[in-house]
Amino acid sequence: MSGQRKFFVIGNWKMNVDKARIDHIAKFMSAASLDPNTEAVVGCPSCYLSYARQRLPDEIAVAAQNSYKVAHGNFSGEISPAMILDSGCEWVILGHPERRTIFKESDQLIAEKVAHAQQTGIKIIACLCETSEDREEGRTDDVLFGQMKSLAASISDWSRVVIAFEALWASNTGVLATAAQVQEALAKLRHWLRANVSDKVANSTRILYAGSVSSSNCRELAQLEDLDGFLVGSAALRPDIVDIINARRPDVSSLIAHFDRPDGRRA
Repeated sequence: MSGQRKFFVIGNWKMNVDKARIDHIAKFMSAASLDPNTEAVVGCPSCYLSYARQRLPDEIAVAAQNSYKVAHGNFSGEISPAMILDSGCEWVILGHPERRTIFKESDQLIAEKVAHAQQTGIKIIACLCETSEDREEGRTDDVLFGQMKSLAASISDWSRVVIAFEALWASNTGVLATAAQVQEALAKLRHWLRANVSDKVANSTRILYAGSVSSSNCRELAQLEDLDGFLVGSAALRPDIVDIINARRPDVSSLIAHFDRPDGRRA
């Protein structure tokens, strides 16, 4: 856990919202006391980008869930980074594990998308993933480092990139990754950045974890040395996301203990 890297939480709505649900989420997020030391973002379907931007508080940024590798053209169903920016949004998620596994996007295509997005100036959440097969067959390092190598070749400005690692074997499977397993994976990614990019990039780049993050496990995970936040799925649709955004904020009992004097009086 590094004090120089601002904590970052993105709640990815995926294909699970309509205007009524966005209104509901915006209402409880607007009413909540959110930790100002956490950068909060939501991942929104492209058809609702402008609507979500209008409904959410200004301090919560909005991200598109995907974008294409060129600015315009005959690519039905796609959206460009320029369109996202024109919708008033400043982030895009690229290489999400569902894009890699369900839609079979290759490392090369994702790298091309990242390269174009960098040219437009939009900020990027670049995703990596480990599948159950990767873990069972002992090829996790090769897969993750291959994904990192492809991404790194496309990135010219690391200050506008956040890396998100998802353990797919711990996503909606009933199996939770332990804190030690999460720290091991994130430490390996940071070491890769140090060895292959630079110390500066390794020290400053935020690395997130995804994989059944919830209000019940976020506080323990938030204390890990190499974890800088979360990419959240289903919990982003519920008030649980508030607890996750506040995962590093001291709870009430901690604050009371901190301010209590030995004589029993408050400081």
